[in-house]
Amino acid sequence: MTRNTNKLFYVVLLSVIYSCSSIPKNMEDYKINKDFYPSLNQDERVRFLVFHYTVADNDNSIKILSGKTDKEVSAHYLVNDKNDKDIYLLVDESKRAWHAGVSNWGAVSNLNFSSIGIEIVNKGFTMDNGVRKFESFPDHQIKKVAYLAKNIMKRYNIKPENVVGHSDLTNGRKSDPGPKFPWKKLYYDYGIGAWYSYQDKTIFESKFNRDLLNNKTFIKSVQKDFKKYGYKIDDSGIWDKETENVIRVFQYHFRPEKNDGILDSETWAILQSLIKKYKSPELHTNQSQKAIVNKTSTLDLGVPQNRNKMGVNPR
Repeated sequence: MTRNTNKLFYVVLLSVIYSCSSIPKNMEDYKINKDFYPSLNQDERVRFLVFHYTVADNDNSIKILSGKTDKEVSAHYLVNDKNDKDIYLLVDESKRAWHAGVSNWGAVSNLNFSSIGIEIVNKGFTMDNGVRKFESFPDHQIKKVAYLAKNIMKRYNIKPENVVGHSDLTNGRKSDPGPKFPWKKLYYDYGIGAWYSYQDKTIFESKFNRDLLNNKTFIKSVQKDFKKYGYKIDDSGIWDKETENVIRVFQYHFRPEKNDGILDSETWAILQSLIKKYKSPELHTNQSQKAIVNKTSTLDLGVPQNRNKMGVNPR
């Protein structure tokens, strides 16, 4: 080694020795005092609630999610499809379950770190002449989902627009919980998740200009509006595959009757209504409405000490 290298080596070695010597030898002499000075500058780590379907029956869903197969996946809760009172706890809420994978919502990525995941036993879909046929969810199962979701939303103060499906987070990579999942029923019957105003939708739909569908500025503005609501999407200015995927999963969530991945007046109007309600409630100035105006000159469980009190069955 050169002289300079030797000198650098001894400087690093001395700093390591000094830093080690500053650590108390007997840490049992110290304690973390939590009784005083609790900071007001804190909030919950959990900000999102994510729904999934399992694409398996009850027994196989439990095997997969509890790690008894080679699939590295889990969720905090599993809701079976039996007409009973059981909800299975698989991962404690204080821990990170492996349910969302590569995921984005708004400015947040990798939602495993900041979400609670609920898996729901459901076969997903089968293909019929190239068309996906999704399985429905029985009412008794949705009642259990609603009970659990409402509890979690209340305890963590999760915003309605942050109650999402796996498909909302993954740009078409996932389709769960699919278009048969009753988002509208959850909103109106249980106050879970986000939904749009029908009055606003009607107003926005009357302002939709089909002549702009091939206008690059308008397409970019639509993409920016999807991004504003939470979807990960590039503003490419063309109707590309990514945009089609985002439109389709948006339709799964908010317009399930027709989910072809094509922007139409109703899909656009629902998007505008959601942005008005949840992203800019006082002044609605989102991107694609602005484009139309310029172009046409028109214009809502601390976890109990005994989890079984809330009907949760630890597995």
